[in-house]
Amino acid sequence: MKIISVFNNKGGVGKTTLTYHVANALSEMGKKVLIIDADPQCNLTIYSLKQENIHQLWATEDSFIDEGFESSKNKCSSKEYSKIISNPRSLHFLLKPTEEGTGDHEHLPPPAKLNSNLDIIPGRLTLHLYEEKVASRWTDIYRGEPLAIRTVTKIRSLAEQYAGIHGYDYVIIDTSPSLGSLNKVIISTVDGFFIPASPDLFSLYGIKNIGKALTAWKDEFDIIYKLISDEKRHLFPENFVTFLGYTIYNAKKYTGYNAWDLAKAHMNYAKKIPQTIEENIQDEMRSHLTPQLMAQPIGNISVMHTHNTFPSMAQYYNSPMWQVPDLANIDQDHKSTLGGSGDKYRATKKSYIEFCEDLLTRISLLEN
Repeated sequence: MKIISVFNNKGGVGKTTLTYHVANALSEMGKKVLIIDADPQCNLTIYSLKQENIHQLWATEDSFIDEGFESSKNKCSSKEYSKIISNPRSLHFLLKPTEEGTGDHEHLPPPAKLNSNLDIIPGRLTLHLYEEKVASRWTDIYRGEPLAIRTVTKIRSLAEQYAGIHGYDYVIIDTSPSLGSLNKVIISTVDGFFIPASPDLFSLYGIKNIGKALTAWKDEFDIIYKLISDEKRHLFPENFVTFLGYTIYNAKKYTGYNAWDLAKAHMNYAKKIPQTIEENIQDEMRSHLTPQLMAQPIGNISVMHTHNTFPSMAQYYNSPMWQVPDLANIDQDHKSTLGGSGDKYRATKKSYIEFCEDLLTRISLLEN
């Protein structure tokens, strides 16, 4: 089982759309996948679940989040609480006992099922409260304080626990564009991550920011590993996170301009991405990637170009783009639109499968 993340310091690059469709493509390739929404904006949750289901899920948890986990649990009968944890719960609900420094869940709630091979642990808008706790306990890690270590490693340990129960091949964690405390502990403790980027100046600076942050985070974790005991060290991954590569995503297509069908100005920025990565992301975090793999986007141009309105339609129906034309519950006012574009929607599946095949090749190199 590998835990990976999709990360960029620049918002608006289609990160959540990419994460959702990669997870669905992997599941249709026969891989067992869990996605975890660790972005406080909850876009992946909104993409995956119907709004009424999200509302019901959050409403059930409100008192546990707002009034305190233990006190709310004590107000429930054993039958009531058993019912609550017998249904999917948000990531913040799962983290709340650690946030409060109390015990832990005796039984993990089931994830929400999206298809036979794909599940999700939904996000929650209150997750910033856990980030504040990570920040306040950070200095205690250097002393090996157990609660601080549990706070920092909890998201990874939850991924491992769920994988152990449900047999996932991959856990994919969606993150916000922030370089704050929450993403520091997520990105630093996953096995690998990749960057979706736009072919523009802002993505280049986003990569520079990521590189600087990774260097600082690795220095901090290296010090922590030297100071804590071997018994506590095993709670962290064996190695610091590995960079899996980049992809250009959601770029406008200009057919015939060049090999990547990008406008000249966009192509100029796109070609600078590998060099920017080499200059800013340390060698040891990408040592398994050959120069050829470094130079090429993951999947080459398979998912490079914009899908126009397809992603918004996919989100509306909580289904991957390639399934939308054949759904039974299509709104009347969408039928004419989908009727003329159905084959283009369906064709997106091949593109994401191609992307995933390259991604899996890169992930397999982590074993070497």
